Amino acid sequence: MFSLVIAIHAIAATGVVLLGPIQILRRTKDRRHRFIGRSWVVLMYLVCTSGMFIYSLTGSFTLFHALAIWTFISTTLGVIAIRRGNVRRHIGMMVGSYLGALVAGIFAAVVPGREIPQLAVSDPGLLWSLVAGIVVAVTAWAIFVLRFVSGHDRETTTAKTHEGAGGEPLTPSDLNNAAPITAT
Repeated sequence: MFSLVIAIHAIAATGVVLLGPIQILRRTKDRRHRFIGRSWVVLMYLVCTSGMFIYSLTGSFTLFHALAIWTFISTTLGVIAIRRGNVRRHIGMMVGSYLGALVAGIFAAVVPGREIPQLAVSDPGLLWSLVAGIVVAVTAWAIFVLRFVSGHDRETTTAKTHEGAGGEPLTPSDLNNAAPITAT
C-alpha cells in the first residue's frame, strides 16, 4: 500500500510539474486553458492528499505535510478567485502552488534517503522508464487538448449571437420582444 501511495504521489506530481509551464506560458487563457487547468488542479489535489500518507523521512508529521495542506488551500483559493473573476489572485495562487510543487519535487529528487534517489540507485532502468512513460502520457494529453478542444469560449459565441443591429448586446427584454426566427 505504501508503494502505491508513493507511486500515485510521484505520477501526479510529475503531471503537475509538466502541465504548469503550459498553463503559465500560453498567452491565450481560453477554454483549453481551463481544460488543462482543471486537470492540473485534480493532479495537485492528488499530490497533496497522497503526500499526507507519506512518512518515509521521519515517520511523523513534517514540514512537508504542512506544505501539502497549504498547497491544497492555496490551489483551492486560486480556483475560487477565478470563479469570482479575480484574475490577479488566481495567477498568484496557481503560480505559487506550482513553484512550491517544483521546489518539493527537486527536494524529493536530490535528497539522499528519499524514494526517488533510492530507486535511481537500485533500479535506474525502472525509474527512467516510469519518467518517460509519464512524460509521454502528459505530453499526449496536452497535445490532445491543445489540438482537439475548441479554444472558443461559449460565452463569447453566445454574446456575439445576441447582439442588436448596432452591435450592442441585447437585453433580456429585447430578446423576449424579438421576432421569432423562421426557417426559409
